[in-house]
Amino acid sequence: MGGVKNRLGWMIAVLSAGLMVAACGSSEPPRVIPEGIPPGAGTPVPEIDFNAMGRTADLLLAWAEPQGDALNISTPALAAYGHAAAIMSDTSPGCGIAWTTLAGIGFIESRHGTYQGSSVAPDGTVAPPIRGIPLDGGPGVAEIPDTDGGAMDGDPVHDRAMGPMQFIPETWKKWGVDANGDGIANPDNLDDAALTAARYLCARGGDLKTAEGWERALLAYNQSGVYLRDVRDAAAAYSVGTSA
Repeated sequence: MGGVKNRLGWMIAVLSAGLMVAACGSSEPPRVIPEGIPPGAGTPVPEIDFNAMGRTADLLLAWAEPQGDALNISTPALAAYGHAAAIMSDTSPGCGIAWTTLAGIGFIESRHGTYQGSSVAPDGTVAPPIRGIPLDGGPGVAEIPDTDGGAMDGDPVHDRAMGPMQFIPETWKKWGVDANGDGIANPDNLDDAALTAARYLCARGGDLKTAEGWERALLAYNQSGVYLRDVRDAAAAYSVGTSA
């Protein structure tokens, strides 16, 4: 994240760009995953009152639930992605980040908060918490000495990426935001993590409706061309209503 966040080997998903991906059910014709950057925006997110009390992502449950099975994304996770995109559409309209991009990142980083048996609660909280490997300078891993005394990531020696969107503590301290209305910016809550990711991507990429802006944002999130292509492929699949 932000030039120091590395892909973790146990998180990498190798996807194939431009292939025909079968939709649910063998009787349906396969859907073509579109090429190009940025990936499509997917099903439009309805306007919501995100200043209401409580978890305002719940206002998108009726939008998320009918899509969940085809996308293989839980309803609270999909609502979190749509919620973040809706907020950014209102507060940073020049960015144009789509929920499909956030879902693409969520798939690659943590399988939408389900890595190694974790699950997403109705309030967006992911448990058990997902933590990456120590960033100790080993093969293919950046070296990041501890920046939080282990308070956030549980490691007092080296930093670890945290939560469903895999933020390191230093980045979370700067960018983390409360999005589920509980008053706490929690990297293990997918509402909070998705909106934080959206804010970070918009700040780094500018106009994500352009190929240049989208690439700049994703490479700021993770400096890897393979990562960028994997996220693009997943987001493009979601854009046409099928799973990554």
